[in-house]
Amino acid sequence: MAQAANGAFIDRPAARALAALVFVGAAAFLGYYERDRLFGSGVAEGQAGAANDPFALCFVERAAQIDQMVKDKVVSAAQAADFKGRAEAMCRAQTKGAGGPPGGAGGRPPPGFTPVR
Repeated sequence: MAQAANGAFIDRPAARALAALVFVGAAAFLGYYERDRLFGSGVAEGQAGAANDPFALCFVERAAQIDQMVKDKVVSAAQAADFKGRAEAMCRAQTKGAGGPPGGAGGRPPPGFTPVR
């Protein structure tokens, strides 16, 4: 009966402070748990696995060579796009289709490939 005179515990300021503490703790836990999704992991998505992917290694090397030819004005941008398409096919054949479906993993173009617009 002593609590009846003072009111229920849930109506007291201590209960409200406890609820605020629980809320802040839950928000902090969720922020920590989802930190990679909220703030990023520092490594761009898809590039963590691309470092060991034989197709990506092959294509990045070929794309750099083709980009250098464009800089040296040996080939035009349209020819470079064709060469990159052929380089993609060659790298897929050499790595026995590693790297996902044609056009890159998930339907995205492989790293270093920029389509002509």
